[in-house]
Amino acid sequence: MLSTAMRSDPADTLPPDFVVIDVETACSRVSSICQIGIVGFRDGREIFDYETLVDPRDEFHLFNTRIHGIAEHHVVGQPTFADVHDIVHGHLSGRTTVAHSYFDKGALAAACRVHDRPAIETRWLDSVRVAQRAWPDLPSHRLGGLAQYLGIPHKHHDALSDARAAGWVIVKAIDHTGIALDEWLAPPRKPGPAPRPAPSGPLSGERIAILGEPRDGALACRIAALGGRIVSAVGNTTTALVIAGRAPFAYSIRNSGAYRRAEQYRRLGGKIRIVSEQDLALPEVAPTAAE
Repeated sequence: MLSTAMRSDPADTLPPDFVVIDVETACSRVSSICQIGIVGFRDGREIFDYETLVDPRDEFHLFNTRIHGIAEHHVVGQPTFADVHDIVHGHLSGRTTVAHSYFDKGALAAACRVHDRPAIETRWLDSVRVAQRAWPDLPSHRLGGLAQYLGIPHKHHDALSDARAAGWVIVKAIDHTGIALDEWLAPPRKPGPAPRPAPSGPLSGERIAILGEPRDGALACRIAALGGRIVSAVGNTTTALVIAGRAPFAYSIRNSGAYRRAEQYRRLGGKIRIVSEQDLALPEVAPTAAE
């Protein structure tokens, strides 16, 4: 097990596009960081890594040691968080920092408080949220499962390996979706009002919920132009749940709240239909005016 190590490419003088951090803790207190791993990425490749064991100045719980394999005797003589704070700060401050869930963000903030060091100001990106959007059909977005699915070498609960794997999740998500890093960082767009239904048409009288597209998207406009009224959620007056795309529906669709509510209404005798946009045979039409 490494005590302190850093690797970098001397040819790399430009800053990374993003850095990734992972920490392991000694006990239930999130401030008890006992290992830190950081990896920098630029242009879809690793440009540096940093790893160190840390003396948390706290007790080790057997539960934690069983998870990551780090015990009290491993950190004897290792630096404290206060000792490595400036290094961590230098890698993260003012940059985009990825963590797989925000446990690491909370642990870092807590360690800064406990060790009386300045908070590290960085822009956080949760790779769990990225993975959920990039691969919505996966039953789990835990790091180990993602690494296996994406073919990323990974040793779970080793800080450097976890950081590296989370970084490659971001790289592969960008490649898979075409969504750039800046777009992942932007907050999700809030949908506008639903389009006004046309006064007549083959869908007149229908109250339709949409799954897989926003209520002001192209699918909603096509439905509204045919007289259908777009509703924001599935309720007992909803006549159809229209799903963007084609059947068979993905796991993420079948497990969604809207789909399960529609199924429940059907089991209770409701007349709600669950159809794909192809099965509804919607033509391409010009958008209608919004309400």
